[in-house]
Amino acid sequence: MKKFLTFTCMIACIFGLTACGNGKNYTNYEEDKLKQAITLTETQLIPAIQDVLNNPTATVLYEYTPEEVEYIVSQVYRLEVDGNAFISALGSFSSAYEEIGGTGKITGSTADIDGDQIIVNVSIEGPNQNAQAEVVLSNDFFFKMESASLNKVSTMGDSMVRAALNTVLGMGSVFAVLILISMIISAFGLISKVQTKAAAKKDSQVAASAATETANPAPAQEEIDAADDYELAAVIAAAIAASEGAASTDGFVVRSIRRRRAY
Repeated sequence: MKKFLTFTCMIACIFGLTACGNGKNYTNYEEDKLKQAITLTETQLIPAIQDVLNNPTATVLYEYTPEEVEYIVSQVYRLEVDGNAFISALGSFSSAYEEIGGTGKITGSTADIDGDQIIVNVSIEGPNQNAQAEVVLSNDFFFKMESASLNKVSTMGDSMVRAALNTVLGMGSVFAVLILISMIISAFGLISKVQTKAAAKKDSQVAASAATETANPAPAQEEIDAADDYELAAVIAAAIAASEGAASTDGFVVRSIRRRRAY
């Protein structure tokens, strides 16, 4: 029993240490800064963005330089912002408000310190759908806005649709690759048939050429035989002329030559 209790206490201590290691311990000063960052975001920064978007002349800000935007926001709303970040935030919040059906209301916020930045996450409940705003402030006395964005929170239906689309795309890609592989394999068979036909055609041409040469050997042989006969006739005429005491073969004509079989 004592061993079991000891083992249980050890497990509890290990889990307790793990939980403590995962958490963040802030000083009182840092806790105060986080509270100020949340208050600034909820009561000034997000309302300022909403006010600019509701103003018909808000589009004029897109024609100003970042420095001019920073000056206007500091004078009108008493906020320190990065000009480019504020313009980008206007576009992000405007798109998200259209998707969730309006500006909605803030239902809660959390903040964390990440090095020289304070990240504030604000939950917004919209008429049609909820959204999450992420605002990044400088971790100093000025709390300058360095970036801000608003994104709708995906519902279960959105997740199911996204999962279905991913499944269809994944399966479609697999089937497309399989079809491509099948076509390549089929092409190999077609190439083999083409090569076989080409080889057969070449063989038939060679065979036809050989048959032609075999069927028509006579002309060449006849020419050879004729040449041999002329030479033989010349030799015989010369021999007869010599036996007759003639100086040349003029007047001697060999009419025909008959070959006799040797016994």
